[in-house]
Amino acid sequence: MLDPVAIAKYVTPLAVPPVMPSDSADGSVDRYTIGVRRFRQQILPSGSPATTVWGYGSVGHPRTFSSPGFTFEATADRPVRVTWVNELVDTDGNYLPHMLPVDPTLHWANPPGGASGRDSRPAFTSTPGRYRGPVPIVTHLHGGHSADYSDGYPEAWYLPQARNIPSGYATEGTQYAPFAEESASRDGASWRPGSAEFRYGNDQRAATMWYHDHTLGMTRLNVYAGLAGFYLLRGGPSDLPPPVLPGPAPRAGAPQNRRFHEIPIVIQDRSFAADGSLFYPGSRRQFDRFAGPYIPSSDLPPIWNPEFFGTAMMVNGRTWPFLAVEPRRFRLRFLNGCNSRFLDLKIVSNPVAKRPVAAALPFWQIGSDGGFLPEPVELGRLLLAPAERADVIVDFTRLPAGTELYLINEAPDGAFRGDGKAAPADPATTGQVMKFVVRSLVGRDASVPPDQLTLPSSTPLGSATKTRKVALLEQSSAVVSGAGPTAVLLGTVDGRGTARMWSDPLTETPAVGATEVWEIHNLTMDAHPIHVHEVPFQVVDRQPFTGIARSPERGERGYKDTVIAYPNEVTRIKATFDRAGLFVWHCHILEHEDNEMMRPYRVGG
Repeated sequence: MLDPVAIAKYVTPLAVPPVMPSDSADGSVDRYTIGVRRFRQQILPSGSPATTVWGYGSVGHPRTFSSPGFTFEATADRPVRVTWVNELVDTDGNYLPHMLPVDPTLHWANPPGGASGRDSRPAFTSTPGRYRGPVPIVTHLHGGHSADYSDGYPEAWYLPQARNIPSGYATEGTQYAPFAEESASRDGASWRPGSAEFRYGNDQRAATMWYHDHTLGMTRLNVYAGLAGFYLLRGGPSDLPPPVLPGPAPRAGAPQNRRFHEIPIVIQDRSFAADGSLFYPGSRRQFDRFAGPYIPSSDLPPIWNPEFFGTAMMVNGRTWPFLAVEPRRFRLRFLNGCNSRFLDLKIVSNPVAKRPVAAALPFWQIGSDGGFLPEPVELGRLLLAPAERADVIVDFTRLPAGTELYLINEAPDGAFRGDGKAAPADPATTGQVMKFVVRSLVGRDASVPPDQLTLPSSTPLGSATKTRKVALLEQSSAVVSGAGPTAVLLGTVDGRGTARMWSDPLTETPAVGATEVWEIHNLTMDAHPIHVHEVPFQVVDRQPFTGIARSPERGERGYKDTVIAYPNEVTRIKATFDRAGLFVWHCHILEHEDNEMMRPYRVGG
């Protein structure tokens, strides 16, 4: 393993993701052909070994392949069509096995199961090794308001068009063919083997969204390998015109050395081996020291870890970078892209001070997952669960050239509970994120100070016609005392809570056009970020099981698609389900999502 303390900090400039080039743009739609490939990238500082990753890129522009992927720039009410291509093959056209350990004992895509056993939990009489076959993918636009066949449903995966797919393997998930047929009928799309064509209508509020892999039982590995990127939706009455907000942002064809004052920032944690390769646990032992025996002597998965926390912080695909800023305002679009790690961010002057430490500069949050907030909110700290976004302005205008500030993380190096009792992240490593260095001002800042901004209005949701009670649960081992969970689950509240598996009959079936309140009862010991596909929702309140309800946090008072559900509390959200289809809701701790903490739901029965 590479000692994270030995990785040099703040010697690499922050990489600003360029804009993804389109194939074509006519009067009605923007078209893209986006592949997934394997390549090497300099994530660690210069002079260290490069890292093999997977990433998205434009098939017609080979130099665009990157992790994170280039940013989609989309316009409100202007559709985008993306053909997503699985290109995980070598130069001979043979499939590339996963570079991370796949646990074949979970309920997962399971290509070896064939047509009858795909998307299932296989039965084993002895402990198998890691899966080394062809890799399935399917991409989800997180925050998108899309038809179900374009949503990246976990069972709509597909393998690459490789020469050597083993006989009897399923090459696509159970929902691939039905969605391909529906997409052809409704949108005129043509899905070809090894790919899927998705249509994004962009008929929603301007917002910070992102795209990432969503394959059943493998999301944690495919995202950790590099499959993620930003999707920024602009324009329409829910946006603000330039130069009200800081800019410019990257644009298609913009030179790499241009100064940008609007920057998307994805924070992820990773661990590295000494040769620069990504490290991800290949045994359950990493989590709770249980080294077996596994099947058939215990009920614990042999490889799956209930959570994973990397030892190094990575921002936009680089470890501990720095950003040269000017004494002006910057718009930073933050995304917590970690698998399991919560982030509690502050801007401070001393990165190694004893925690907690006072903020040196505030965040002015102007937006969250679903677009702008009702008004700007001044915050000394920014709490982000995995998959949450925060659109913020940081005002450097009064700082002299030469000032150095640091973005730090005070959330724990482990499970997050929200009670403040856990020790903060290691100040020498995961407690630091990136550095800001103030340089001389170039040009004039025409943006409006954040405390003077008037943000676009939004229409609140109407009264709910139904309330559903759902539950967050853990399944303990029936064999091994003191071990961590064997699975993490969703369910319904019938008395104490009834667990439901991915394959169980549907229990959430809103009517088309219905506005519902979902009461999320967290019966576990940890906080969970709950994501509902397809619908923006509003956080109503949170209430301890034996206490008084409290209002949403100030940064949650706009529209959201991911919400933190704290332990021993009921978290209430309200949404209008305006489009018929088959979607999912799940925990966005990816290790949880991959082992039963995800359920399908159908709008329209």
